[in-house]
Amino acid sequence: MADLQKLYDAVLNGDAKTAVAVTREAIAENIDPLQLISGTMVPAMDEVGKRYEEEEYFVSELLLSARAMKGSLELLRPLLAERGAKPTGTVAIGTVKGDLHDIGKNLVASLLEGGGFEVIDLGADVPPEKFIEAVREKGAQIVCPSALLTVTMPSMKTTIEALNRAGVREQVRVLVGGAPATQQYADDIGADGYGESASNAVAMARRMCGVK
Repeated sequence: MADLQKLYDAVLNGDAKTAVAVTREAIAENIDPLQLISGTMVPAMDEVGKRYEEEEYFVSELLLSARAMKGSLELLRPLLAERGAKPTGTVAIGTVKGDLHDIGKNLVASLLEGGGFEVIDLGADVPPEKFIEAVREKGAQIVCPSALLTVTMPSMKTTIEALNRAGVREQVRVLVGGAPATQQYADDIGADGYGESASNAVAMARRMCGVK
């Protein structure tokens, strides 16, 4: 029988090979894919985030765990689709116009995916129109514009203003983040939330979708 504790440990320790192997065993035994995700892998990623917050883990460990989770998710997605299972929520994420840095954005995207979200990764140097398109055409419920440079921070405000002009602001939550961002800045530009760290952003996104 598939050892789900082994799957938990594999995600926690960033062991993608073992995570995929145990997931294959679980699929062969017809274990509920939602049980694997919400009962085993998401708690493992929560622990990863906790260790990162407590500085026991660093970015490298976060990325390895996210990769292990992603490997398992790739096997489970077709099964979830067959059963009509829905993700926790749909998030459109991107580094704002004028900012080409994407390491932090990639990390948040990986952790969001590990947390059960469908992630629309728009990449870097993303104009407001792309965020609007993600809301209109792909049903994004949360928009996550990020910036690494102080000079590109105004693009987060521009994005929110564009969402307002496009008439879609009321149907999405806006979660901002990035090195120069602060809670005060998020409040000033009319964002719904501020992700102080990658794991904090995931927790905030869950709350925005009504998930404890």
